[in-house]
Amino acid sequence: MTAVRSYAAVDLGASSGRVMVGRVGTDSLELTEAHRFRNRPVRVPEGLRWDVLSLYAGVLDGLRAAGPVDSVGIDSWAVDYGLLDADGALLGNPVHYRDTRTEGVAEKVWATVPAAELYAATGLQYAPFNTLYQLTAARGTRELRQAARLLLIPDLLAYWLTGEQGTELTNASTTQLIDPRTGDWAYDVAERLGVDLGLFAPLRRPGDPAGLLRAGVLEETGLTGPVPVTTVGSHDTASAVAAVPATGERFAYICTGTWSLAGLELAAPVLTEESRAANFTNELGLDGTVRYLRNIMGLWLLQECLRAWGEPDLGELLREAAGVPALRSVVDAGDAAFLAPGRMPERIAEACRVSGQPVPVTPAEITRCILDSLALAHRRAVEEARRLADHPVDVVHVVGGGTRNTLLCQLTADACGLPVVAGPTEAAALGNVLVQARAHGSVGDRADMRRLLARTQSPTRYEPRGDSGPWREAAARLAAR
Repeated sequence: MTAVRSYAAVDLGASSGRVMVGRVGTDSLELTEAHRFRNRPVRVPEGLRWDVLSLYAGVLDGLRAAGPVDSVGIDSWAVDYGLLDADGALLGNPVHYRDTRTEGVAEKVWATVPAAELYAATGLQYAPFNTLYQLTAARGTRELRQAARLLLIPDLLAYWLTGEQGTELTNASTTQLIDPRTGDWAYDVAERLGVDLGLFAPLRRPGDPAGLLRAGVLEETGLTGPVPVTTVGSHDTASAVAAVPATGERFAYICTGTWSLAGLELAAPVLTEESRAANFTNELGLDGTVRYLRNIMGLWLLQECLRAWGEPDLGELLREAAGVPALRSVVDAGDAAFLAPGRMPERIAEACRVSGQPVPVTPAEITRCILDSLALAHRRAVEEARRLADHPVDVVHVVGGGTRNTLLCQLTADACGLPVVAGPTEAAALGNVLVQARAHGSVGDRADMRRLLARTQSPTRYEPRGDSGPWREAAARLAAR
């Protein structure tokens, strides 16, 4: 019988970070929170920046609270990076993906490598903040001229913990500089666009060793070495998909939180022109799988409204929203008009007014508009993904923070006309833990990981209710705008 081992999962989201401890045995999997801390971006005169030093301090505090662990793994959001000089010192705070510096940059890139060619080579959906566009926007800046190394956010934190540099593949696949067919750099794209791939550290894959905690880190955290850092699916969505408790292959997933990432787990990318036009992305996952998905604005819309309303009680607001007539007003949850922070209730109301729909006024009406719109976006993504990939779907797995929103889960089941299995909530941290556990011999292959999840987690099942006709009609109206 395998002894129970402890693994620290550093899981960084767009609004908060956490250090979770997973204890894994032959037939056991327990996850506890050691420390949670805010991730508060800062707007300075030059733009929106991440306070990465505060995040690193939170990681150290979390490792101190975690106690003795057998390994540490790090995952975070994608696309953003830190630049280091030749001595390994950070050249300024990393730029936030919601910064405006990439406005209009994609068109400049496409003038050299047309959008269709770029998609055929990298399989990545258009998003204005992709790393490729950020690097294009940064061309000529002092920081990029002085940079000797570029590290994506989880790799930057791993470097500070260990002194060793690497570029984890699942996260690198979001840069628009990886060929999803080979799992290597898209050398031709980089050369044509003048991107120096020498800035990137060597590629690492989930399960690879990433170094040992430095002596100074051991001293600051009170841990006794040696403590290895293990490469995980460092894009949080890659870790979350690894923690989908599916029992077969005929499933779709929706990783919910600030964003909704809705799609399929495939063996090979879908690089057709139709796929590009539908704005699906081919990002890499565990064991060479492809995360074929669409980015949807997600609960960011509701989070911004709650902030504007002074953080009212969410449970009461959802109860009131459940009483608002369904599909009274809906917006396109993928519209880039909702990307920036600020005045979200007014912007949603204005979008409804412009499209000739009833204008939601009360917080409950606006909340119902958001949740109906997200459910419609989930429906569209699942339907189009299974058609474009020719991949049957019998069930939709919802993981991440949105599993706590029971109204959204039920509406997603209603909209998709499929059962929704919601859970686990801390999917990214669990996937992070399980990849470490596999690397250190506590669990077997990917199927074994999912069997352990299915045995030890307690998901909630939502069956679709009523006639799906109104959802089809609402989806058609939205698509026609």
